[in-house]
Amino acid sequence: MQCLPKCLKIMLLHAKQAIVYKAPGQNIGKIILASAAGSWVDGNAPLSNNAGHSFAVTLQHVVATNAEIKFLAYNNVPPAVPNVKTKSNSKGVIIVRTSAGVDSAAWVVHTIPGFPTAKTPYTWPAAENARGHLLICLTISESQINAIAASLLLVQPMIHYNDIPESETAGMPYFKKLAEGQTPTMPPFTSRRSIRTQNAAAPVTVHIYSKSESSKYGKHKQLYKFQI
Repeated sequence: MQCLPKCLKIMLLHAKQAIVYKAPGQNIGKIILASAAGSWVDGNAPLSNNAGHSFAVTLQHVVATNAEIKFLAYNNVPPAVPNVKTKSNSKGVIIVRTSAGVDSAAWVVHTIPGFPTAKTPYTWPAAENARGHLLICLTISESQINAIAASLLLVQPMIHYNDIPESETAGMPYFKKLAEGQTPTMPPFTSRRSIRTQNAAAPVTVHIYSKSESSKYGKHKQLYKFQI
């Protein structure tokens, strides 16, 4: 567990999922774990700090190099790439641990534009202090990645970084299409996929609803949402 972000270490011991919320105008977030539903815990440090709070520790192996951690990052406002037009508002990171004999992955979904920048020291965008933000972290087995990719394909996220080796995703056709930026085959125009958090004793089922860009019934903005 040394190679996993702190948020993931917590979930390995508890319910494998956490939500971090930063209120508008605040620079410190709150975290809630599935094992303590309804009990929000204050963050330990301002989000502008590069350590000591959930945003930073969850993404520590995204902003720095770790030989055993690989990831795919997507954001409709990709870091350091101005004036990009995308069809999706999706933002997140799929993280995989590549250690031999270890089945460990995570899906981080968040709302912060232009953040984080891959392999670049943690920098919180000060302009986002005025806005509210969420970060959802799910610890999963690698076998769940293909279902996540299938849902993301419909919303066509802007992928700005991917170093997950093909050996880790062999036999995952949807992930291959996602990583290569392929356009989904239509129909269906809507989709529901289900994944389960990595907890042998009490796994949590998460339903992912996706809606595509358009259909014969009219134009739709791509979106996905969760039901836990």
